[in-house]
Amino acid sequence: MFNSIHEECGVFGVYTNDSENVASMTYFALYALQHRGQESCGIVVNERGVFKTHKGLGLVNEVFTERILSEFEEGRIAIGHVRYSTTGNVNTSNCQPMTVRHIKGALAIAHNGNLINALDLRREFEMNGAIFHSTSDTEVISYAITRERLESHSIQEALEKAMYKIKGAYSLVLMSPKKLIAARDPHGFRPLCLGELPDNTGYVVASESCALDSIGARFVRDIEPGEIIVIDENGVESIKTHCGQQSSMCVFEFVYFARPDSVIEGASVHNARLRAGHFLAKEHPVDADVVIGCPDSGLDAALGYSQASGIPYGVGFIKNRYIGRTFIQPTQIMRDNAVKIKLNVIKETVAGKRVVLVDDSIVRGTTSAKVVKLLRAAGAKEIHMRISAPPFISECYFGTDIDSKDKLIANKHTVEEIAQIIGVDSLGFLSTDGVISIAENANCKFCRGCFTGEYPVEVPKEFPKDKFEMKFDEDVESGQLTLED
Repeated sequence: MFNSIHEECGVFGVYTNDSENVASMTYFALYALQHRGQESCGIVVNERGVFKTHKGLGLVNEVFTERILSEFEEGRIAIGHVRYSTTGNVNTSNCQPMTVRHIKGALAIAHNGNLINALDLRREFEMNGAIFHSTSDTEVISYAITRERLESHSIQEALEKAMYKIKGAYSLVLMSPKKLIAARDPHGFRPLCLGELPDNTGYVVASESCALDSIGARFVRDIEPGEIIVIDENGVESIKTHCGQQSSMCVFEFVYFARPDSVIEGASVHNARLRAGHFLAKEHPVDADVVIGCPDSGLDAALGYSQASGIPYGVGFIKNRYIGRTFIQPTQIMRDNAVKIKLNVIKETVAGKRVVLVDDSIVRGTTSAKVVKLLRAAGAKEIHMRISAPPFISECYFGTDIDSKDKLIANKHTVEEIAQIIGVDSLGFLSTDGVISIAENANCKFCRGCFTGEYPVEVPKEFPKDKFEMKFDEDVESGQLTLED
């Protein structure tokens, strides 16, 4: 939903056979992946084994100006990252990709997902002398790899060994002085795909296929859960030591996270959202005059609802696309008007009509209530809200910023109570069986833990969002750690 849940990151990597402007290529790919993270971004270019890095807080076009891009030398390998934090503070130390200087060679790494055993690993590494400079899981992964690197013959072997220790969700892109490496966790919680550059000039890996389209690359295939892909001068090598477990793709990639023009695990994201709307119309029919969607994630499902129900589809909102990340609300009046500034109702569509409002989720209910209030003020006669996902009742441990049951309205109230709280005449959520069926012919199974409280792997009893900062404070208070000069 507009201003609701967020996903962690988008990653990209490119390996070319000849020296090219890989920084610009990475820039355009990150632009295509901007929806996966708006807090920070970064690019690392490899020119003959020398890494040049630029990263910072902000959107891709804010961090990478024409002048900054011109300062990158031509190279053969590069990786990039866009970030939305689900763990770790919002500061420059947590910007990615992260680079590591090591006796066996430099390493740059970008990560999408969350580790469920990051706290335990970090404690183990720190007790053995490691010093951390950030509060993100990515640095934990980099330590796990570099520790294995000492007794490994190659960086891919070190990664293969490290994957026995890191648990949870991770789609990784790594760069060594001579190789581009990609890896996906054995359950495949987050997407990752392989593409080929035009005229067989090289290969790319990306979180979504839309990034390949932006640079003219050809989609080759999805990287399998547990698979390691190594790209170097010899071509592409696949290592499948960790493959074979049942996949558990986050179903919200199809509901909300991914861009509609992406294809993930063989299924069209746009088509999946249309099907969600079809299922909603069958599960929660209603007599109404118009169907509208909440921009942007509710639009495809609203169109699907209209197609299946026969109720006309209308454009109900105009979204202000010029509200940047620096938009502030210093006074209560401005905070109250924030939704009006970002989202405005087309009165002619809804005035005097029975409206079906389709969106992807209700997390806390506050934004939904404000949107409903806008429709009432515009003269909507009735408002029937339909959600293209089941109610959130539990935390996500694998890369979504739903870190506490206490923040979830559906964990405290019935559907009828939620309808009353947000001010709609009726409310219907897509069923759990329905949501895992929306991705037609997908080559994967799905995680639905946030809807059921049942997860594909054992999860920690406590998992605070800022886990590293909170754990450090607790250890100091308990005496397990002491503060000295």
